[in-house]
Amino acid sequence: MIVTEERPAVPVGVERSPGIGRSAAPERVIPQATVTRLATYLRVLGILADDGVLIVSSEELANAAGVGSAKLRKDLSFLGPNGVRGVGYDVMRLRAKIESALGLDRGHKVVLVGVGNLGEALARYGGFGRRGFSMVGLFDRNPERVGLDVDGLRVQHVDSLEQACRDLEATIGVIATPDESAQSVASSFVAGGVECILSFSPVTLDVPDRVEVRRVDLAVEMQVLSFNSSRNEAARRAPALSPNPRLGRSRGPRVVPGSLPSTSAISPSVNSSTRNGSVIAP
Repeated sequence: MIVTEERPAVPVGVERSPGIGRSAAPERVIPQATVTRLATYLRVLGILADDGVLIVSSEELANAAGVGSAKLRKDLSFLGPNGVRGVGYDVMRLRAKIESALGLDRGHKVVLVGVGNLGEALARYGGFGRRGFSMVGLFDRNPERVGLDVDGLRVQHVDSLEQACRDLEATIGVIATPDESAQSVASSFVAGGVECILSFSPVTLDVPDRVEVRRVDLAVEMQVLSFNSSRNEAARRAPALSPNPRLGRSRGPRVVPGSLPSTSAISPSVNSSTRNGSVIAP
């Protein structure tokens, strides 16, 4: 499950009236759930671009992204005019607009702490660079890891993290350390000027309100998968419910195989908001 700082929306832009003395129009904002889907659309558009596709219809893009075409069109409406009725979307143009809305056009410098099995795999992943993220620094406190070369980056000791974040002008910090080290690493990121943190530790981080935090809890994700699997198996075994002639509908709840459950059904503590975050669906 992914946790993010509790903010209702992400600003896209401000339209100001040209008249002198007039108040500015309110910011147009993108809901957090739409931001997540925009990232999915961007991934699909990247695949289409690599395949040489120039134009894609809303139905084709929606199907590839796993959403309804109406929802896709509503999501893209936050970016302004897009596509031509009866023709579709220009793949490269739409890709550029989503990248701009997500702030990817300016690029991000990423620093990662914890070069164990997970951290090293993340450091070696080549997909980040193609999506606007450059890995610029690797850190660990294990003497067996410090000094190693990982895809051209030398692992530095975590004691130098704060100053290195300033020198490297890091914009995103990734925490892939044991749980007991997560808070101290987060504090070093904040002291070094990093205001976006991605943590693979389930620990709730104490950081200033200005700092964006997203937490990836792989155990919770597997719990969700387990819940879906159990529910789908029960749905296959349960006999169909006959309609109630008085009410004109079935007597029990309709179970839709494959739909996502409420996180509160998995773990009540997961769905509770904290000062720095609340759970959102990926």
